[in-house]
Amino acid sequence: MKFLLCFGTRPEAIKMAPIYVELKKRNIPCQVCVTAQHRSMLDQVLEYFKIVPDYDLGLMEVDQSLNKLSSKILSEFDEILKIVLPDIVLVHGDTTTSALAALASFHRQIKVGHIEAGLRTFKKDSPFPEELNRQLTARIADFHFAPSVIAQENLLKENVCKDLILISGNTIVDAIQMAFRKNQNIYPEQIGLEKEVFRANLVLVTLHRRENLGKGLEEICEAIKEIAKEDVQIIFPVHLNPNVRRIVYEILGEIKNLHLVEPVPYIMMLHLIKNSKLIISDSGGIQEEAIVLKKPVIVTRKYTERVEGVEAGYCFLTGSNKNEIILKAKEILKKPFIYNELKNPYGNGNSASKIIDFLISKI
Repeated sequence: MKFLLCFGTRPEAIKMAPIYVELKKRNIPCQVCVTAQHRSMLDQVLEYFKIVPDYDLGLMEVDQSLNKLSSKILSEFDEILKIVLPDIVLVHGDTTTSALAALASFHRQIKVGHIEAGLRTFKKDSPFPEELNRQLTARIADFHFAPSVIAQENLLKENVCKDLILISGNTIVDAIQMAFRKNQNIYPEQIGLEKEVFRANLVLVTLHRRENLGKGLEEICEAIKEIAKEDVQIIFPVHLNPNVRRIVYEILGEIKNLHLVEPVPYIMMLHLIKNSKLIISDSGGIQEEAIVLKKPVIVTRKYTERVEGVEAGYCFLTGSNKNEIILKAKEILKKPFIYNELKNPYGNGNSASKIIDFLISKI
């Protein structure tokens, strides 16, 4: 059985790395194609997990339209399929790469496995374009790997056959455990900061969602500017999207205890999460990592497809509303965060093994 893994962004690479490692450990034929939808941020993860792509399409362009990116993935990944002739293509989550690689595979009548399947907001433009990407991928996929019971229930409501769904847990747990097993020493100097920053009340910020660009991002940044008046140190790895960077540096560029840094390596991000008292983010992955590392997250979105974090009391939806963000941040900062000791809905770190076992039994 021959596997082909296809992904294009940093979050996909993090969550596909455990699958790649498991396949290699079992000596199962496996090749990797990256679209490089995000170039430098993807490369950080490939290097960290020692993944050498067999095919690198290098499709990233500045301010590239989704339609242009989609057309390139569809046509260029098709050429890879003709060369590799895989038995199954594995895609992850909700990116443009995932949806178009799945479609190209379907056109070649090649089976598709969807890792992290079943996440839904049921609002097709929130998050945009991810919500529709994952719904399209679900319609194409032959096998669905749901990270939780909630995700499985969403798929069943869409008439996906239960026999084709596995509640696998989330491979983010596998990836976190792999990263911490490396036991690397992390120092704030590595990202140009003083040690005292890590010893303070640390607030971590990440922002990148398309639906927040413009006015929404401006309002979130104004909220962060106000939060910086508290007894905190704020670290903000700024996304490479120029439309994010322009607003962030314009509003937050001159604040002494607010540190705008370049995107950090994965292990550094995990240490920042682990040492934070509060996280403010519109990221999907951080909502999952917060549960694993038991940290509170203000989610600057109206809706989330990762309702597990909200239900467990780790994630708090505020949208981009400045006042709501400030109120919730001050509330969390002024009292100890009470960890919810409920069982982690995303599993115990053996998701990759369960996925491979399932596929071997089905194909």
